[in-house]
Amino acid sequence: MSDDFESRLESAISRGKRRAEQKASQLRKKQLTEEELRRMHTSYRLSLSERIEKAVHRVADHFPGFQQESLFGEVGWGSACYRDDLRMDAGRRNNQYSRLEMVIRPYSDLGVLDLKGKGTVMNRELFNRSYYVPIPDVDIEEFSQLIDAWAIEYAEMYAAKSR
Repeated sequence: MSDDFESRLESAISRGKRRAEQKASQLRKKQLTEEELRRMHTSYRLSLSERIEKAVHRVADHFPGFQQESLFGEVGWGSACYRDDLRMDAGRRNNQYSRLEMVIRPYSDLGVLDLKGKGTVMNRELFNRSYYVPIPDVDIEEFSQLIDAWAIEYAEMYAAKSR
């Protein structure tokens, strides 16, 4: 009986060691996956922020008076264009602020690629949107089309309201 106990004890100890090694291996895999997700996010962010900058710049070019700025940091990476108009109505001064902003938000532990867009025309926020997809499922073309669509939609709304 003592021999049976001894062999069961040894096999339990070796099972425990294998389990610990598997856990450590899974943790290393998860860390590699986390690093890979960060790398993929950075790659997507670079190409999409360039696309955002071009789209916003093209909108600003069609409406004189818009100023463009690059955005980066805690808010995300992207671009914005804005203008601040002064209108006189019946002798009263009235400021009219318009802005289009699009950014790719920084990487978070949620593991998603997040596009944020905001459009304001004549002091009225017309849209404030977010679109996000898990990084492994990202279709860069889908994001590119969305960036173009939001920029075109803003241009149409600005043209309609600014007259």
